[in-house]
Amino acid sequence: MSDENGTQATPAGSAPGPRPEPIRFFGTTWVDHDNGYTGRRIGAAAGSLAAAVASCLILRFAYQGLQIADIGGFVTLLMVVMFAICSALAFRHTWDGFTKRPDPDRQASLRGLLAIGFVGSLLAYFFRSLTEAPGEKLHREEYETALRQYEKRSTRRTGNPSKKRRRS
Repeated sequence: MSDENGTQATPAGSAPGPRPEPIRFFGTTWVDHDNGYTGRRIGAAAGSLAAAVASCLILRFAYQGLQIADIGGFVTLLMVVMFAICSALAFRHTWDGFTKRPDPDRQASLRGLLAIGFVGSLLAYFFRSLTEAPGEKLHREEYETALRQYEKRSTRRTGNPSKKRRRS
């Protein structure tokens, strides 16, 4: 909730200060690992692995379609290598995206490659879900930095500065 000035309004019962950024499928449960966090991690890992397996089956059907079409071994090899390289690059890009914010321009330029290498992205999501919510480390670092800065700002001054006695 924001007021007309755009500042964050705090709901009744919650502490003032920065709020954690929600993560897809996890919301803000990653902060205290509560409200079904473990179940969500298990679900995210199982879901991403199931999607990766289903994707591999679809790619296998595409490969069999190429064999049935008898377009030649070179084109078939090219398709397999293309999917393998794009999947490896998508895995690395997705994995790096969990620890640092991706550059929007680079993200836009890699959109096609990431779409082709979707299996790599799903596998990166699966492996990260085994240890934490994907992106939790990045969000936790940013949230803790914001908390430290908030504490520093809020404890810097005490009292009303206009009532401070002047030295003579």
